[in-house]
Amino acid sequence: MEIISIRDKPTYRDRAIAYLQKCWPSVRPEIYDDCIRHSIDARDHLPQWYLLMKEDEIIGCAGLITNDFISRGDLYPWICAVFIEESHRGNAYARLLMEKAKSDTKRFGYQYLYLSTEHVGYYEKYGFTYIGQGYHPWGEDSRIYEIKV
Repeated sequence: MEIISIRDKPTYRDRAIAYLQKCWPSVRPEIYDDCIRHSIDARDHLPQWYLLMKEDEIIGCAGLITNDFISRGDLYPWICAVFIEESHRGNAYARLLMEKAKSDTKRFGYQYLYLSTEHVGYYEKYGFTYIGQGYHPWGEDSRIYEIKV
């Protein structure tokens, strides 16, 4: 297993864009394209985009961003777009992506990492604590979790 940071290996940029667009088809495709392209030379540490590789196959992804389209702009960074291919689920591979995001969060000088989700019970297994609801511009709300890094 290897976690690729698109900033560290920008040759993976186009593969990362295509992969995230495939995993999250309800998100306008230009969102991931624009964000990943501009993340490579961003002035600050964020955003970061990660691919989880098994040999030369992408089996998962995640991002580390300043805001996950949610009302709590006072909280950051956020882990987002956590995805593991269905054929590889059940092996705790998401933990690898979360640990990378936590490690980078701490390295960048932040004390907490946040996420928004509709899932109940999943992220708690990895040490995240529910702290309240947040609201999205499109009218939905999500549970907000945090973890001290």
